[in-house]
Amino acid sequence: MLKKLLFAGIASLACIHVQAQESADLIIRSVQVIDVHTGKIKAGQSIVIRHDSIIAVNDDKKIKRYTAARTFDGAGKYAMPGLWDNHMHFGGCDTLADENKNFLLLYLAHGVTTIRDCSADISDLVIQWRKEVNNGTLQGPTIFTSGPKLEGYKSLWLNDLEIGTSAELQQALDSLQKIKVDFVKVTDNTLKSDLYLEALREARKRGWAVSAHIPYTLTMDQVTAAGLSAVEHLGYAWKAGVKDEADLSQKIAAGTIKGRDINKYILANFDSAAAMKTYRMMAARGTAITPTLTLPHLMAWLDVDDHSHDDYLQYIGKGIKGTYAWRVNRAMQDDSTAVAFRKEVFIKTAASLKLLQQAGVKIMAGTDAGYLNSYTYPGIGIHEELALMVKYGGITPLQALQASVINSPAYLHKDSYGALAAGKKADVLLLNANPLTDINNTRKIFAVVTKGKMLDRQALDNLLQQVRIANK
Repeated sequence: MLKKLLFAGIASLACIHVQAQESADLIIRSVQVIDVHTGKIKAGQSIVIRHDSIIAVNDDKKIKRYTAARTFDGAGKYAMPGLWDNHMHFGGCDTLADENKNFLLLYLAHGVTTIRDCSADISDLVIQWRKEVNNGTLQGPTIFTSGPKLEGYKSLWLNDLEIGTSAELQQALDSLQKIKVDFVKVTDNTLKSDLYLEALREARKRGWAVSAHIPYTLTMDQVTAAGLSAVEHLGYAWKAGVKDEADLSQKIAAGTIKGRDINKYILANFDSAAAMKTYRMMAARGTAITPTLTLPHLMAWLDVDDHSHDDYLQYIGKGIKGTYAWRVNRAMQDDSTAVAFRKEVFIKTAASLKLLQQAGVKIMAGTDAGYLNSYTYPGIGIHEELALMVKYGGITPLQALQASVINSPAYLHKDSYGALAAGKKADVLLLNANPLTDINNTRKIFAVVTKGKMLDRQALDNLLQQVRIANK
């Protein structure tokens, strides 16, 4: 009888032990986890992943309850959330669809697990790719897109939504709602100022975040009061830092200041105290900014490096390369005085980034990569952008990382991103070196986890090879 009781007890304990085991798809062991919120690093951690989510992050010794189909050794490596490129563009018309589609592989190969498409001219394709990536039938980063941008009549942009009345604005917003865009993009090529402000207000009423260029005839106070969620490109905030932006905007509207004279005026009248007052207002109203330093930096130093022999061009299709020419040809016409001036403008503009950071404005990292924007490359571009934000913008490596992986998802209210923790998306970047000590270490990629699937170094190199072959 005693033996039967003992046997029953042992069997019961065995059942309890089995029941306590939890299955997972992937465990990354012995890794150093970077808390991008605080900058602290925990060594000897295991990241447990099931499907597309992290279910646990804990000391190696405390995850014995989990079993996984695959275990990955992260000893000596640093783990952080996958990077976001918060401003890029697909485009160049349907004939360049395949070249645009290759961007997706380039992003993954460089640790970018999420991108924000800020509109171009192939929105139907982008909407389809977004769906296919989400359902797992297309390999690529998660896509958030604005769809077609809002513009005025006869703008220079292709396939935008051209509006000239309040009724047309509502029709345009209805069309964006129908395709379920993730945010709204507004630009100012021909859109009248009053309708521009109305577009901001009406898009916000429908629950969207709104990203925009800012008409130089309007002030930062006017656009943030109307509900602008994010300024795209740092130059607009630089202009807002002059002693009397309202006076400058009126002069621009009257045509008494135009062209390069606008930047000359800003150089002469930028005032740190006035800028901080405006930037604090932006922060109080919840208006973020995406600096996109890469393109103006490239253009400013085009006399030093014209980028026509960049090794990375092997990953860019011929059609996309062709869209680079108009901007490069225009910049090449500048004389030495103009070249020196554009360098000065870049340096002074970039310096305002630190003031924005100090004022509490949420900074997001985006490249402006894709078609049209010369030599601003999908994938590797985000690493260059982060480095420029540190070198010229004066922010810390931690703040640069936060701009990519915390502030970018926060802009879209995507709470399941932004950290390596239980309940967060299983998008993980494994690095060979610490990016907090040198921001350039984000380039030293050991492996990438996207939607819970591990891509080791060989798999990442295979993605690059696939794009290289496609572009021959």
